[in-house]
Amino acid sequence: MSVCGAARCRLIQTRGAVRRILQQNRTACSHTNGPAESIREKLQAFPGGSIELQKQETGIAVLTVSNPARMNAFSGSMMLELEQRVHELETWTEGKAVIVQGAAGTFCSGSDLNAVRAIANPHDGMKMCEFMQNTLTRLLRLPLISMALVEGRALGGGAELTTACDFRLMTSDGVIQFVHKHMGLVPGWGGAARLVRIVGSQNALKLLSGAKKVDPDFGKQMGLVDEVLHCSSGEGDTLAHGEQWLSQFIKGPAPVIQAVKKVVISGRELPLEQALETERNVFGTVWGGPANLEALALKPKHK
Repeated sequence: MSVCGAARCRLIQTRGAVRRILQQNRTACSHTNGPAESIREKLQAFPGGSIELQKQETGIAVLTVSNPARMNAFSGSMMLELEQRVHELETWTEGKAVIVQGAAGTFCSGSDLNAVRAIANPHDGMKMCEFMQNTLTRLLRLPLISMALVEGRALGGGAELTTACDFRLMTSDGVIQFVHKHMGLVPGWGGAARLVRIVGSQNALKLLSGAKKVDPDFGKQMGLVDEVLHCSSGEGDTLAHGEQWLSQFIKGPAPVIQAVKKVVISGRELPLEQALETERNVFGTVWGGPANLEALALKPKHK
């Protein structure tokens, strides 16, 4: 059997295993699920703002949280839109990366308090929590390299949103703050669990219990921030700077970039033996593929 034929055979045999992590949460988010449908109806009752998605020919998508009148706080309808946008990215085979940003020079201030007050009973609160946990987990598990571009403030749920990305870049005046304690709450969108994995339990405890403001220097010191852009919020070229920084990680064909992200996800979330199995399976999808064969053809043969 040829190298290409073997690769195609392995791809068919292992397709289900490769998708195991990436599609794990879709059943929980199904539109036919009764409790999920109930919370959808309640969230839809609180409109305002939008989640905009722009897919570029470079393979970079830009996801914009837009509700400037409320510092880009999530209305109920925006939570539903975010789920839809994540679904669109899950099926984007030509994609390499996604940048998450806020509109009008600020990132996101969490939940719109009007919606929060309306679903303040514990049952609905937990259903909203579950809905957003599932959506942000799917965002983190996208086979795309993700980056939160933090201009201005990322507060509460906005801070949690930054942790659902692979990288976090901040402008020089940016702030990330987990303000949940001031609202008599803890993170509910998965932000605490992800924060522990990013900065460790000690630093996470300090940020959550102290509701500490994380500026660029403090964020970089503890590992929450990957890079500081030397520009201020609202400057027109902020996105361009972010795309330029991200470009170093997405050179090459989309299938290879997506394969890299998949093996990192499995290594982070699965027990070692399962992670190794998934790595083998993903390897089989690119071995003998166009990018692999092209690279081999360009390399000189050993004497």
